[in-house]
Amino acid sequence: MATPRLDGMPRPPLVPPGPELDARARTRYARHLLLPGIGELGQRRLAAARVLLVGAGGLGSPAGIYLAAAGVGTLGLVDDDVVDLTNLQRQVLHRVEDVGRPKVVSGRDGLARVNDGVEVITHAVRLTPENALGILADYDVVIDGADNFPTRALVSQACARLGLPHVWASVHRFDAQASVWWAGVGPCYHCVFPSMPAPDQVPSCAVGGVLGATVGTIGSLLAVEALKLITGVGEPLVGRLLVHDGLAQSWVELPVRAEPTCPVCSPTADPVRPLGTTGFASGEAPAVDPVVATSPRPEVSVHEVEALLAHGARLVDVREPGEREVVRIPGAEHIPLAEVLDPTTPFGDEVVLVHCKSGARSARAVDALRARGVDARDVRGGILAWVAEIDPSLPTY
Repeated sequence: MATPRLDGMPRPPLVPPGPELDARARTRYARHLLLPGIGELGQRRLAAARVLLVGAGGLGSPAGIYLAAAGVGTLGLVDDDVVDLTNLQRQVLHRVEDVGRPKVVSGRDGLARVNDGVEVITHAVRLTPENALGILADYDVVIDGADNFPTRALVSQACARLGLPHVWASVHRFDAQASVWWAGVGPCYHCVFPSMPAPDQVPSCAVGGVLGATVGTIGSLLAVEALKLITGVGEPLVGRLLVHDGLAQSWVELPVRAEPTCPVCSPTADPVRPLGTTGFASGEAPAVDPVVATSPRPEVSVHEVEALLAHGARLVDVREPGEREVVRIPGAEHIPLAEVLDPTTPFGDEVVLVHCKSGARSARAVDALRARGVDARDVRGGILAWVAEIDPSLPTY
């Protein structure tokens, strides 16, 4: 059964079949061979397929495990991070003994435990406009498990340029969205999400938290979409955005369409425009915040905080409430970033020391306060620096 196209015509399988299966492979994948639309021919397509996982983390872990178990012949892993203890709550490809190891190395070993017949290619780099096309071009399908908007946008642009299906999802706390973006077949990511939100509008899982089992659910869904595309079975999520509410356990499907003037995938898109500069609402990268660009930002180290507090300084924690449940600096006053950025939130003439988790939100808060005439100073490294340098007995996240 070939995959339907948006125009109602059948779409052929994405990958031609590989060599005949031997007896061991026929036994291993017997449950696939029994499935209408897959069978032995579909299993041979899986064996010949090359799938790239962008991110060996929360979404990449379950997706990779199920693709390896399904017999996908080649899996690529792109990730420049190392395994952290906080990852183990949801990134099931890694184990306790992998903490501190590069994720692509740990992920390669984890996939080999699932299926030693799968070739795993590791790319221990961060995707950039300079390397994205070269890496993605070697694969048939790209599964996007990135945890940040710039990387998602870059993957979308590279996939559109190469004509690759872009299997995508995003998870926030208990909720998720998923789709298959495919320039020329349906919309690309930029058609539906033409601009990136401000950094404080959508907190990362490190700030807002995420239910590990929800990530597992959605990562498995991504594997299903990739397997459907490779074998040509079923109807992929092209032209459809699937929205999941984990608390209500509901699924809503929204139709989405290609944008006729999309700067990434429309007929008028510049085919040689450098990656990383398109896809925003204006067609350009967001303007630099003039406050950030012009205001000096004084910093203090965590070792200076206690003495400054003794001299009347005020320590302000701009993190979210859930973060403070994990760890806090003694004496810190909680004012979330949104309230600090509100010009009606009162501040006096005292020195204000501002901290967040590691420095990004506190820097923004300090810039905004100094623009209002407040003597604000950034606590360099935030709560992570406090734990590392002042009190290592405290937890981190």
